[in-house]
Order: sequence, then C-alpha cells, then structure tokens
Amino acid sequence: MLAWRTAAAGAVFLLVVGALSLRFARGAWQARVAPVLRESGVILALYALWQYAGGLSLGHADDAVGRGHWIWNTERAWHLPSEAWLQDGVVHNSAFIQLCNVYYATMHFGLLIATLMWLFLRHRDGYPRVRMTIILTTTMCLLVGMIAVAPPRLIHVGMVDTAAAHGQSVYTVSAIGADQYCAMPSVHVAWAAIVPLAVITASRSKWRWLMLLHFVATVYVVVVTANHYWADGIVAVSLLGLALLVQWAAPRVLGVLSLRRLMTAPERVAASSETPRDFDPDRDDDMRVR
Repeated sequence: MLAWRTAAAGAVFLLVVGALSLRFARGAWQARVAPVLRESGVILALYALWQYAGGLSLGHADDAVGRGHWIWNTERAWHLPSEAWLQDGVVHNSAFIQLCNVYYATMHFGLLIATLMWLFLRHRDGYPRVRMTIILTTTMCLLVGMIAVAPPRLIHVGMVDTAAAHGQSVYTVSAIGADQYCAMPSVHVAWAAIVPLAVITASRSKWRWLMLLHFVATVYVVVVTANHYWADGIVAVSLLGLALLVQWAAPRVLGVLSLRRLMTAPERVAASSETPRDFDPDRDDDMRVR
C-alpha cells in the first residue's frame, strides 16, 4: 500500500508531465498520452488524499475500542454471522491467509485504478460519471471515518491480526495519527462495489459479470483478516447508494431550476417594458412648444 507522501509525489509528477506533454505536444502520440498522464495524476492525488485523511480520525484509542465493541455487540444482536467464526475456518492456513493479506493491501486501489484507466481509454463517455461517483463516495466515507472506530483485530474478541502475524501489516502510526482506527466504513468495500458497477454498465461483454467476484472477494478478505466488521461494508455500500442518488438527482434539480428561470424571464422583461419613463420637465416643455 502506497504511503500518502509517495502517492502525492507521484501525482504531482504525473500532473506536471501530463501538462507539459499537452502544452508541447508535437504529434498524435503525445496528444493521446498527455490526457492519460493527467488523469493518472488526478487518481493518484485522490488516493493520496484518502491515505492522508485516514490518519485524521477523531477521538482516543479507548473511544475507538468502545465503539468497536458496540458494533460487535449490535451485530450479534442482529444475528449477523460472527466474523470470528469466519476467520476460524482459515486462520491456520498460512498460505491462504497471506494471500488474503496481499489482496487486502493491494487490490482495492490497484483494480480501481485499472478500471478507471480502462474506462478512460475504451469508454471515455462513462469515465467522468464513475470518477465523480468515486469522489463523492470516498468523501462521505472519509467524513464518517473521522469518528475513530477500532477494527475487530484490536478489540480483543478472539480474532487474529493476520497481517501482523505474518509480517504483512500495512498499518503504521504516522505523524498525523493512527490510521488503523478508521474501520467504519470500509473504503475497500465501497471501491470494490464501484468496480463491477462501472464495468457492467460500460461493457457489453458477457464476461463483465465476473467483476462481481472482486466485490465478493473483497468483502470476504476485509472480514477474514479482522480489518473490518460486516457493518463497515454495509455502511460503505449505503454511502455509495447515496452518492449515486445525488448524481441522479442533481441534474434533474438543476434542470427544474433552469426551467423556472426561463419561464419567469418573459414576465420580467414585460414588467420592465411597462415601467413609466422618468419625468423630464425640459423634454415635456419642448414637446408642448412643438
């Protein structure tokens, strides 16, 4: 997993190179590559912002652990399957668990970036909509994630921190805080839901439905590695639904407002034309003389 500083530096580099390539493009090849570099920089900048904001959670570790216990107990009250039960079935399979750790650390942003690049190159008409979906969803996830919540691996409910056990942990305490207390909601799950949504709506291939396996695999991996609760994924998908609703409603609301302005414009013009002209004594005297 890239650190936010590394991602930010990469974003600046790509944006600068993309801008220079676009400014001094002398051939069709450069003109095609420049937008790709620019959009890659934008995507990497969004990733850097997500990584940075992930370390700004509010509250202390004790508060985060308390909220984690509340989520755990609420899930049991709602009779959701136990995350510990799911992990117990595979926790002793070292090779499989290490594979899950790698999937957790890399595939959430790796496949998302690959999907965005595929859209930009092959289905550019759908690219802006998906990029806005990512921005809205990630922003809402970050705002909710400002409230610190400890993941299952840190609340002592019998779950193993699989990444730490195998030396694969991506979480460190940085200068801006502990990003591992941002369990709620799961950005991994939100992004994993966006990928098949983007592919299925853009592609006509019969194989496009296989992208749903990435979503299923991500939900499984974030739970079995003790990084997230079921509730984290449920909230993440709900925020994605809210982002899609905003995108659907916004142009319609703006369209209604524009239509109202157009309908009232003739009335304003007519009212202004009927306004009496100002009284001018000199002009009236001249008219009477004539």
